[in-house]
Amino acid sequence: MEKPRGIVVGGGEEERSTEKERVCKRCKQTYTPSANNPSSCRFHPSFFVCRRHDDQKRYYELGPEDPPYAAKFYDCCGAEDPGAAGCTASFHVSYDDD
Repeated sequence: MEKPRGIVVGGGEEERSTEKERVCKRCKQTYTPSANNPSSCRFHPSFFVCRRHDDQKRYYELGPEDPPYAAKFYDCCGAEDPGAAGCTASFHVSYDDD
């Protein structure tokens, strides 16, 4: 996916330059390497899990009648919404970087 961007030079001529857009492995957003900075990508470094969390009650309080796998949350931050914004910010990482 390349999108040309025009740059005006000298006497008003337009020179075409291209910068390949990339897809981030972490957040699945497209980005250009020149716009990549330390806070460009927001992601969860862990998985969205479904399990009983007896040892970390701050994440989810289960009642005595709840099934053992009633707790669903991101293991890294405890967010219970699968669509929650990432809890970590960093540079984008492209599939092309491998």
